[in-house]
Amino acid sequence: MSYTGPGFEPPQPRRPRRGPLTVALAALVPGALLGWAVYASVGGPGDDKGAAGSASTPASTSPSASASVSATSRAPSSAGASPTAGPDGGKPGASPTDTSPSASAPAASGPLKGKVVVIDPGHNPGNFQHTTEINRQVDIGTNRKECDTTGTSTNDGYAEAKFTLDVAHRMRTLLQEQGATVRLTQDADRPFGPCVDERARIGNKAGADAVVSIHADGSGTGNRGFHVILPGAVRAGAANTRPIVEPSRALGERIAGNFVRVTGSAPSNYVGGGTGLVTRKDLGGLNLSTVPKVFIECGNMRDSKDAALLTSGAWRQKAAQGISDGIVSFLRG
Repeated sequence: MSYTGPGFEPPQPRRPRRGPLTVALAALVPGALLGWAVYASVGGPGDDKGAAGSASTPASTSPSASASVSATSRAPSSAGASPTAGPDGGKPGASPTDTSPSASAPAASGPLKGKVVVIDPGHNPGNFQHTTEINRQVDIGTNRKECDTTGTSTNDGYAEAKFTLDVAHRMRTLLQEQGATVRLTQDADRPFGPCVDERARIGNKAGADAVVSIHADGSGTGNRGFHVILPGAVRAGAANTRPIVEPSRALGERIAGNFVRVTGSAPSNYVGGGTGLVTRKDLGGLNLSTVPKVFIECGNMRDSKDAALLTSGAWRQKAAQGISDGIVSFLRG
């Protein structure tokens, strides 16, 4: 994902918070810092020898040169081989403009009973077969952008769309165990998409208490770590994020802290100034949301060490747990 241009804002200083949020964040920090310290001392858990399909040595790329193709701001991937995510899984007659979220099993009893969480698996395994359709321009409030992109992949061809769907499935199970009603924006149950504007509408229509869009980045070799993308204050056209900026930041902070604690991964070393938080105004999925929403880039698929994590089922379970724990913390206050 590219972080140049007028849409990018450096992380803003945190404003003092009162009450339960301050206490909760204070409780997260020691664990998060401990996890980060372990990461720094041992080089991170990245050399997971059990990782399936870990990336081969990437081609020489400057760390500052972004080969980014992973999120809704990008053009379709041109970084190499097409993602090998398998068949597109679209059901006959599936409508690419249907705004109904993918079906979800009934929620169990638990502390999140009555809460609605929408998980947005970035991209769709079938997108690369529908480049004309996903290149269609849609209104994101501030301007017009592509409906969606193909997403990126590791150098060995493990597709971002496959990664995001796997993490989404794991999160759905964890959150349903807490009693939440969980809906996915797509479950490889349509030929392509949904478009970024429709992804936002799905969360809005569901009246979601929290929405998280799952991604993995496609930056340069040597760029490592995760970052959470927060909505900036936007009021233009159909976009008005001002009511959700603060709750979205609270959601993002909870997710970042728990992600460090559970995975041991460090915040991004190439954006966010070490905070793991980045504010943007150029993403339609955030601009058009009327409910608290963030994106998370779980790592960089183009770095061999991060790719070894992203292709490991054991690590993906940790990623799903960390994100889910952040959502639970946010929803329980």
